Amino acid sequence: MTKPRTLYDKIWDDHVAHEAEDGTCRLYIDRHLVHEVTSPQAFEGLRLANRQVRAPDKTIAVPDHNVPTTPGREDPANMTEDSRIQVAALDKNALDFGIHYYPVSDIRQGIVHIVGPEQGWTLPGMTVVCGDSHTATHGAFGALAHGIGTSEVEHVLATQTLIQKKSKNMKVEITGKLRPGVTAKDITLSVIGETGTAGGTGYVIEYCGEAIRDLSMEGRMTVCNMAIEGGARAGLIAPDEKTFEYVKGRPHAPKGAQWEAALAYWQTLFSDDDAHWDKVVTIKGEDIAPVVTWGTSPEDVLPITASVPSPDSFKGGKVGAAQRSLEYMGLTPGQKLSDVKIDTVFIGSCTNGRIEDLRAAAEVVKGKKIAEGLRAMVVPGSGLVRAQAEEEGLADIFREAGFEWRLAGCSMCLAMNPDQ
Repeated sequence: MTKPRTLYDKIWDDHVAHEAEDGTCRLYIDRHLVHEVTSPQAFEGLRLANRQVRAPDKTIAVPDHNVPTTPGREDPANMTEDSRIQVAALDKNALDFGIHYYPVSDIRQGIVHIVGPEQGWTLPGMTVVCGDSHTATHGAFGALAHGIGTSEVEHVLATQTLIQKKSKNMKVEITGKLRPGVTAKDITLSVIGETGTAGGTGYVIEYCGEAIRDLSMEGRMTVCNMAIEGGARAGLIAPDEKTFEYVKGRPHAPKGAQWEAALAYWQTLFSDDDAHWDKVVTIKGEDIAPVVTWGTSPEDVLPITASVPSPDSFKGGKVGAAQRSLEYMGLTPGQKLSDVKIDTVFIGSCTNGRIEDLRAAAEVVKGKKIAEGLRAMVVPGSGLVRAQAEEEGLADIFREAGFEWRLAGCSMCLAMNPDQ
């Protein structure tokens, strides 16, 4: 009788090409996503070794991290020097090595973790890697997805495999229904607030439960996206009819008989009832409130109706950390979080830059104006998201409220580009 397995176990087992005696495995990689920041050294390594990309048909590149999001960026003269150098390098590398590429002039360009699912590159049961920590986003499709370093980027480009040891299994179950106004971002932040930023270290998390099943695919991507902030290697959600419906008809999704064969396999991708979990966290959906982080760590989470905590309410080494956070943030214990004045609003990122996010934000700002002196910008996650938002009239709502309406990119999330 087959031993019960988790979803992670099943995907891992299906991709192990070789396992050494010490448990180190060579894992086959189905999709390799590439951007302009962590890939230049990897491509140069291939050139120096006179190697080609092993599987160019499974390698997808898009500039996103360091690109400007202002109009006219198609002209290199309108880029800062570091942006221009990195984007030009990716242009050349994509051409020289024959990989799939979405340049800044392509409406399909955007943040790599939004473009992948949009174009149907991300499919259930796949292994997906990228030189970026938020690759966990793709786990929303029941794919094993995680970030890798630049040396590993070169290794995957050259061999289409990755050397690693298997992580442990962690289940995060969100039971019951969410309260009105509670979003996927509240779920994932609340989980991190419960477990801490090191709670998932050494694990791959599978998110499950009624509240997770109720989420849209956009919401599931938000949840898995932040598995890394909880310390996990990756985050997964078992695929279901919502997943299949989202994927169906995408440009690079299977078609015809291949679709039927893929669907039959995808429907086996779930954790068996008696599968072993090394760690289990259960949170009631009704206990999750709209939250915000008050400090300098994702685990500094409180409901938006709460007040800034006192360092004395913490234990051990966290007392000093809380004090430093308060000093850095300029907050006072007892201060209501809803009273904290803000100077910048950024709507976007691979966590919340999809059409569903823009609709929710537009609903809040419709008919209003931003406060005097406030800098506010909306940066859609892809050119296609931007076009859809304009078609739905969302861009007009943001502009009328005083927001800057930008082109697609990572923007202020990492602050290494002109949107600092």
